[in-house]
Amino acid sequence: MRPVLIVPGIQNSGPTHWQSLWESRHPGVTRVQQRDWDHPVCDEWVQALDAAVRDAGEAPILVAHSLGCLVVAHWAARTARPVHAALLVAVPDPHGPQFPPEARGFAPLPQDLGRIRLQMVSSRDDPYASPAYTRETARQWRAECVDAGPRGHLNAQSGLGDWPEAWAWVARWRAEP
Repeated sequence: MRPVLIVPGIQNSGPTHWQSLWESRHPGVTRVQQRDWDHPVCDEWVQALDAAVRDAGEAPILVAHSLGCLVVAHWAARTARPVHAALLVAVPDPHGPQFPPEARGFAPLPQDLGRIRLQMVSSRDDPYASPAYTRETARQWRAECVDAGPRGHLNAQSGLGDWPEAWAWVARWRAEP
């Protein structure tokens, strides 16, 4: 079964976050661990993701939330390691007014992420990214973009539970050769 790497954002994903629920409920789903969840440094987080992809055994599926999406973007722009696909949920604007000041080195974002198959999911009322920012980022990265409606930051407070609709995308990717 194709491995899935969970890439949380700042402060990690708590026990009721859909990423944590997927990790606890589905075999082969592993969280990329970071040294410091509260004071992210882009280069450190990218190195941790690179090590996890290297150790995955086969091209994994990356499932990132929030700041984790920016980690995936920086990693993809720097590496030739293969991944099967990436699901980027609630991509934040590193220049936005709500972007955490303790997150360092995430701007500017790379514009070319190579040939990774990307699917972005966004919310119309995400406090960390405007719909215009999301549309432009999806265009630059050649990502399919799904509008989840007004659901906030698409986290535990968004009422998604284990978010079966999004897991269905990952399950389809896992079933591919």
